Amino acid sequence: MPRFSVIVPAHQAHAYVPECLESVLTQSFTDLELIAVDDGSPDACGGLLTDAAAADRRVTVLRLAEPTGPGPARNAGLAHARGDYVLFLDSDDALSPGALQAIADRLLDTAEPDLLLFDHERAFWHGGTDRGAPAGLLAHREPQVFRAGDRPELLRLPGVAWNKACRRAFLTRHGLRFPPGAYEGVAFSWSVLLAAEAVTVLDRVCVQHRRRRSGGLLAQAPRKHFDLFAQYDRVFAFLDRQPGLHPWRPVLYRRMTDHLTAVFLAPGRLPRAGRAEFFRRSGRLCARHRAAADRTTLRYLLLRLGARRTFRLLWAAGGLRRRLRAACRAVHGAAVRAAYRVHCRRRLDPALAVFAAPGEGGYTGDPAAVEAAARRLIPGLRTAWVGTEAQAAGLPRAVRRLQPGSAAHWRALARATYLVSSGDFEAGLRKRPGQVLVQTHRGSPLGREGLDLGDHPVAGLRVDCAALLARVDDWDYSLSANRHSTLARERAYPGRYTTLEYGAPRNDVLYRATAEDVARVRTELGVPAGAVAVLYAPAPRDHLRGRPPRLDVTRLAHALGHGFVVLDGTAPHGVHRSAARLCLAADALVTDYAPLVFDYANLDRPIVLHADDWETFRATRGTYLDLPSTPPGPVAWDVAGLVRLFHSGAWCGPQSTALRSAFRARYCPYDDGHAAERVARAVFLDGVGLAPVVPPAHRRPAPLPSVAAPRGRVVRPGGPPTAARTTG
Repeated sequence: MPRFSVIVPAHQAHAYVPECLESVLTQSFTDLELIAVDDGSPDACGGLLTDAAAADRRVTVLRLAEPTGPGPARNAGLAHARGDYVLFLDSDDALSPGALQAIADRLLDTAEPDLLLFDHERAFWHGGTDRGAPAGLLAHREPQVFRAGDRPELLRLPGVAWNKACRRAFLTRHGLRFPPGAYEGVAFSWSVLLAAEAVTVLDRVCVQHRRRRSGGLLAQAPRKHFDLFAQYDRVFAFLDRQPGLHPWRPVLYRRMTDHLTAVFLAPGRLPRAGRAEFFRRSGRLCARHRAAADRTTLRYLLLRLGARRTFRLLWAAGGLRRRLRAACRAVHGAAVRAAYRVHCRRRLDPALAVFAAPGEGGYTGDPAAVEAAARRLIPGLRTAWVGTEAQAAGLPRAVRRLQPGSAAHWRALARATYLVSSGDFEAGLRKRPGQVLVQTHRGSPLGREGLDLGDHPVAGLRVDCAALLARVDDWDYSLSANRHSTLARERAYPGRYTTLEYGAPRNDVLYRATAEDVARVRTELGVPAGAVAVLYAPAPRDHLRGRPPRLDVTRLAHALGHGFVVLDGTAPHGVHRSAARLCLAADALVTDYAPLVFDYANLDRPIVLHADDWETFRATRGTYLDLPSTPPGPVAWDVAGLVRLFHSGAWCGPQSTALRSAFRARYCPYDDGHAAERVARAVFLDGVGLAPVVPPAHRRPAPLPSVAAPRGRVVRPGGPPTAARTTG
């Protein structure tokens, strides 16, 4: 009996069927059956399904004499399914690579629940993509297995068939099947979610949902939108048959009214001649189930009363208010820019310095380290940091926070003598004579940057060379941690600036932290005493933008098992104040091609390279060095090899030490705990008192506390640890 039954109904989608089937049959997890249902399709779908069945015995083809719709077609496949779990996939969609393995691992780690919900991404015909689930909705948190009542927000997920894996025995026990008609996923999804006694989530994109230019079934037959009424009637009928689900009636009522109004207001969705009828029937549906309403807003009341003209008038008024607010923001922005131009005529303030680290999540990185050093060294210097209130964590009391876009922000940009940033300052900034602009960058470059991206079409599409060079012409100083960075960036960003090859200020903390500091950080991050903490920090992929990391941290923790925890370095900005905290806490780093590898090497702790797609990364991004040929530690080419390195002890053996020592000597020549001071003296004091670099033999990176061996698990900064199944 296979682990998964993947059911694919096919109707008039022959252009997409081959890709759909291939996405299933080429999964790394192979214990599956694919049940393809030819729903009376008049095109070439039937022949394509026959060819697939002839080529792969895991494929079973069912043929329906005439079109029945996706719901009944899925039911036909479900009747023939033998798998432990059932997944449904539309014939113009695709499973993402590694999806079934990730689902299988999650089911195993959560004791085989009734229902697993996962994320999808919408792939638009024009090439754009976006994540389907709202941010954080599918986050893993305790309890890992729950009922819908523990996480009612999951009803915000789309009511579709293809974002879930259902235990087949659970569906059979409750008699859960798809109804006929369009929006069949609404009745099925809510019934399944509310009936399940054990639910879990997987915060990973597992399905690519194609949005065709011509639209789907509903675009081709807009009267099908009227099927929505019968589907919600079915949902409430299901609740009526389950007395224990009665408390969900108000929640479903709100979900229903929101759905109805969204369909009514969506431009071009309903046939023009049917809009009044749709609103009238929506009102009748709401009236039928009004006993479920726990509160009545004006919108719900107008819908229930069928007051279409009043509803549209109020909606138009709301749109007018939104436009007025947007106009007010535009006027405010114009006034702020006008004031900026006025302030640019005033003399510069020689005691004011503005710092920013855009996109880094707060007071962190090289700009923060240089700010602290400058404030300590230079009496009377006033410093300000550009960031939102949410990004103010860790901001010293002596540093003024500037709200981005505010009048105070632009006034400071106009008056400050010193501007220090790891990215770009705001568009519209005009560097004044006498202003000093310092570009700190974000780490040492491994992937290509700036003009060097021109030969790499995936990453280089976003580079505006003229605008880039105009910004570079404003730089006075460019920070560099090593000769490698200097050579790469002077080619990527050609200009008249001075390179300060003094080391990376952000890494000073890696030399100044004590064993007590390290122990405190490990405790704050939830690392158990005595654990071997493995930090996983992958590089973003330009060709996989917006998709989850290739290596699932839960799977890695499960595979490492007893004696290890995994620190999730893919957590969003703001969850931890700096990458340095994660580095200090970790006994070892697992990375692919992230620039963090140059920083972590300062700690002289083991590094393992996971280079499973090196050639693809080089082709799409381009690199400044062949990292697997001169690695900072052992290299693994797949997950199995990565796990073997840890289980065998090779991750911290003599070869690992030798590789790491050579890497440190090459890429960390100036990092000694005093880089920020050297930069501050060079920029603010014209180099007065510039101290020499501490010789490598005399440097002492932050030490680790002693380690023992608890159970393998994942630690995500800012949240509770997630237990992983112990192996061995």
